[in-house]
Amino acid sequence: MPRISRRTLLSASATTLAATAMATPLPVAPGFKVEEIRTISLQNRYHGWPTLTRCKSGELMVVCSGGRDSHVCPFGRVELIRSSDNGKTWTFARTILDGPVDDRDAGIVETSRGTLLVSTFTSNAYVPILEKARKGAAVGNPTMSDTDLARWEAAHRRLKPGQHEERLGCWLVRSDDQGRNWSPAYRIPCNSPHGPINLNDGRLMYAGISLWAKDRIIGVWTSDDDGMTWKLLSKLPIREGDDPSKYHELHAVQAADGRLVVQIRNHNTRNAGETLQTMSTDGGTTWTPTKLIGVWGLPSHLVRLSDDRILMTYGHRRGPLGCQARISEDHGQSWSEAMVLYGDGENYDLGYATSAELSPGKFMSVWYEKPTSSKFASLRMARWTLD
Repeated sequence: MPRISRRTLLSASATTLAATAMATPLPVAPGFKVEEIRTISLQNRYHGWPTLTRCKSGELMVVCSGGRDSHVCPFGRVELIRSSDNGKTWTFARTILDGPVDDRDAGIVETSRGTLLVSTFTSNAYVPILEKARKGAAVGNPTMSDTDLARWEAAHRRLKPGQHEERLGCWLVRSDDQGRNWSPAYRIPCNSPHGPINLNDGRLMYAGISLWAKDRIIGVWTSDDDGMTWKLLSKLPIREGDDPSKYHELHAVQAADGRLVVQIRNHNTRNAGETLQTMSTDGGTTWTPTKLIGVWGLPSHLVRLSDDRILMTYGHRRGPLGCQARISEDHGQSWSEAMVLYGDGENYDLGYATSAELSPGKFMSVWYEKPTSSKFASLRMARWTLD
């Protein structure tokens, strides 16, 4: 056998790698054009963590946590704004849920039966801030004004001592008349910011986390009665070496070939801030190993488009600060490079981007953003097209 020099071997290897690279082109960003960016929330309060949906009627609806003082406070309530002209004009926000503790992230879906479901979760994360303010006021070292402290105390007194923990949970409200009237909030077993999704067979699926439960489950729940009751379908796989308590804020989509795609916000030290993904081809009974998809940004919102591609939208809390999107043309198995829909944010307090298809090739994305010049965050929108 003739001897092969090291130089020949390296040259052959380089040629093979080059041929492989040519056969497998690197992902690129689709051509796109941003046509408009503007603020759509009108109240002078803090608005955060929105979800946008386009109803079968064509009406656009956005829900969020509104009425707030800041990112963490006791005043959060679930608010709804709507547009009947593809986002040219929007209504003033209407409160559809205002519980006695902080109501936070809001998701919305129109079910196959025409019901609107809005999801949220409750939090007492404001309590340590309130306790610090109390102590500061007592020793003459205030951390908030007397007026603000009085407002926070009044909000906290909506429940008696010992009752605040009882109110923690994951919640749904429902409307069967296109949002004119809403049910009281009722408990469900899980939450994630953008809420449940419709499946092809008419059921609903919710990829989420059992917040406040004794055993924290990261999984998918399904409902076959239009969101009234839910049952755990399966737990999602944890990447080897990960702490599952560092998994947050899932969202899901059913692809055109029937597979289910779930993305996860990851806060493990390894790949912190990168999106993880798992898929199921048997209706959610079993799932592929959770893995990276090459995207830094969080959390995800997923929507299947009219041409059967999948659109992924997410906030980007490092430069460029703003809102980004990617496209999958193979049912979520791979993703394009980022389309930077907005990259002029002033600080990290932004994101939770969510999108809807207005018509083939035309889209709207909504996120929240706090400018450095204001104590309040607003809802922002981008109208954009794919080339």
